[in-house]
Amino acid sequence: MATPRSLPSWHPTRTMLLALVAAFALVLGSAPLAPPAHAAWVGGGTELRQGSTGPEVSAVQERLTELGYWIDGVDGWFGFHTEQAVVALQKAAGIARDGVVGPDTRAALAEGVRPRAQSTSGDLLEIDLDGQLLLVVSDGEVKRVINTSTGSGLPYEASDGSERIATTPTGTYTVFREVDAWDPGPYGALYRPKYFHGGIAVHGYPSVPPEPASKGCARVSLAAMDWLWENGHIDVHTTVLVR
Repeated sequence: MATPRSLPSWHPTRTMLLALVAAFALVLGSAPLAPPAHAAWVGGGTELRQGSTGPEVSAVQERLTELGYWIDGVDGWFGFHTEQAVVALQKAAGIARDGVVGPDTRAALAEGVRPRAQSTSGDLLEIDLDGQLLLVVSDGEVKRVINTSTGSGLPYEASDGSERIATTPTGTYTVFREVDAWDPGPYGALYRPKYFHGGIAVHGYPSVPPEPASKGCARVSLAAMDWLWENGHIDVHTTVLVR
């Protein structure tokens, strides 16, 4: 019987075999793979919070923007508005609303968590009471997600001395009045409010906590309110769906 010979290094069959081995190595993970997109936030181990700076923060800001969470720009600095966007993501993901980018929040970023609209047509705002999110929606697609804080559900004393419950009523409404300034009221001034049901409005406020905390209005940050005005997302006659 003839003894089989080794194939020379240049032999075409050997070249094909080596190529196949290399391909299988890639599939099985034995060869290094290109880092995934947004690796800075997928694999990062450091918690990011207000005051953090650097490329990881920029990567988080870029991903939040990509997913539709409103933010005031990508600058590598973890400020108030980045925290607001992180809280909005955490609300949508159903995880702890602490405004800190830790393992659970990184996983939500990697998964691409986004809330869904209830409406299917038209340009409108949706206020998700359970999620505590304000959604800018166009034909059923969520274009922007903004952190909001609505009626706390707690009793309070009204201006007429009666006791009421701080509630944001559900239903479909229309913006009927706007004030392009701080609008003084019985419970404090509201920034650039857009009223859609009696004295209840979407308005800017310095504090937008993760939980319901208002007398019934939907609070957003001052800069987010400016953005809503400037981009025509909350003009008079805009539909507001509270659900």
